[in-house]
Amino acid sequence: MRVCCLVVEGERAVDLREIVVRPVRTGEEVRYQELMRQHHYLGALPKISETLRYVASGHEAWVALVSFSASALKCAVRDDWIGWDFRQRYRRLKLVANNSRFLILPDGHAPNLGSRVLGLCQRRVGRDWKETFGHGLLLLETFVDPQRFRGTVYRAANWIEVGKTRGFRRTRAGYSARPESPKLVFVQPLRSDARELLCSPTLPPPYQIGESKIMLSAAQMNTLPSFFAEIPDPRRAEGKRHRLPTVLAMAAGAVLCGMRGYKAMADWAQSLGPKARRRFGCRWRKGRYEVPSEYVIRDVLIRVQPEHLDRALRRWNQLYAEKDESLAIDGKTMCNALDDQGQQTHILGVVGHQSKTCHTQKKWAPCP
Repeated sequence: MRVCCLVVEGERAVDLREIVVRPVRTGEEVRYQELMRQHHYLGALPKISETLRYVASGHEAWVALVSFSASALKCAVRDDWIGWDFRQRYRRLKLVANNSRFLILPDGHAPNLGSRVLGLCQRRVGRDWKETFGHGLLLLETFVDPQRFRGTVYRAANWIEVGKTRGFRRTRAGYSARPESPKLVFVQPLRSDARELLCSPTLPPPYQIGESKIMLSAAQMNTLPSFFAEIPDPRRAEGKRHRLPTVLAMAAGAVLCGMRGYKAMADWAQSLGPKARRRFGCRWRKGRYEVPSEYVIRDVLIRVQPEHLDRALRRWNQLYAEKDESLAIDGKTMCNALDDQGQQTHILGVVGHQSKTCHTQKKWAPCP
């Protein structure tokens, strides 16, 4: 991209290489919003959850305004391009930010300015997001109205067009009843492996959000299998490689450390060193401790009675978990879970405010 074009500001000329992008300061918010109201066809936008606003300037004169906000809850073409499932999307949506506003001010129009500003934003938004909100970003997205624009500036900045929306928009009641104007969807990975990370069973520390941060101690690893020792083994005796308490302890340890899903549990177990494997009671074979595979973990968890697991984990929680001064009680109705009498099933859960631990869950269906 050539950056030698000039932006003319009255009588001054600014080389595009002198353009800088920085976050909007607290005292500049009113000016920023007023310029958006005056010059952006959608007007000003209030902060949506996690939001960062930037100003691009040359010789201290503002030439462009940019904002990044919370990503769209659902976007079929984006989600298909990423390849994640709905659980991953629900847990990792904060790793995607939406370029919700991009405005080049009237005195700042010049060739290559838009792509220059976007490029400068891309270089720093991940770092700024981590410093401001405590987690990194993996992907940027934006929506372009094809009735007004063609997305030229995003194409020039090497953003990827992944398709069009269906045209529905969010309303207070949910979504509009009829499709309106479908938008072009562009994405920009902030890492070359962004798609793989968003779909991976586990995430590296800069991108772990909304998950447990517990670290099991050596004593906890040593004692965890004993809490499952009284659970009857539902498997046949033939072909068993791993003791039931070891499999259940490693599955529980993985969940306590933030893993979700059988693949993530197996990956966590494989990442353990020899000392940790020995503490869990893993089988010694051919000069190394073997951990259960994804198939073994899934097979065991499907077969074991849930109430046995719940009882064992509550005993562990009573010994090791933080003490809760208050509890939160919440209930949900499972719309499609009907008993033999056609009654809907209700689930009641009790969670500790301090430990964030689910102390118990009960299923209940009203008597007819």
